[in-house]
Amino acid sequence: MLVIGAAIGWARHPRQYRADPPLTSSLDQFRLMPDRIGGTPPDVYFALGKPYETTAYDLSQGKRLYSWFGCPTCHGDGRGGTGPSFLDGWWFYGSEMVSVVASIRDGRPHGMPAFANRMTSDQIWQLAGYVRTIGAYSAPYTAPSRNDDKHTRPAENRAPAATLFEEGPVGVRSDRGVRP
Repeated sequence: MLVIGAAIGWARHPRQYRADPPLTSSLDQFRLMPDRIGGTPPDVYFALGKPYETTAYDLSQGKRLYSWFGCPTCHGDGRGGTGPSFLDGWWFYGSEMVSVVASIRDGRPHGMPAFANRMTSDQIWQLAGYVRTIGAYSAPYTAPSRNDDKHTRPAENRAPAATLFEEGPVGVRSDRGVRP
């Protein structure tokens, strides 16, 4: 049993505490569409295996950053507040990873501040990965760390956002673009 436990511990995904500087600079080189809504992640992101979306460590760090930088003040637990909801199926600037990273890094009109000078590139990508799990329509197999706070909804990897709504988004809202 001891040997099996050691083998499983040795084989698990290694944690990356800090990205190398060349990697960080290449993560900042993503391309956005002219309307700044969609875009293309850098090739290195795919070469790494999309780590900020698939590793529990990075999702846990994103969850920690979500609290540290005051995101619940505007977005609540993902249901919205003064800021938009992540759960209703309407993402102003797209739900792709690059769009979320650009929103966090550069800010958006009507209240979203820019965090480029307050967070490292790693932290921005970790936070974006976590934000995407809040509004995910399919449950990811990785989970951010558990905390003991009282939650108003199930954990990010246990209940996709689609299950929280009976019919999904209803009606067209001109202020939020086209229907999903």
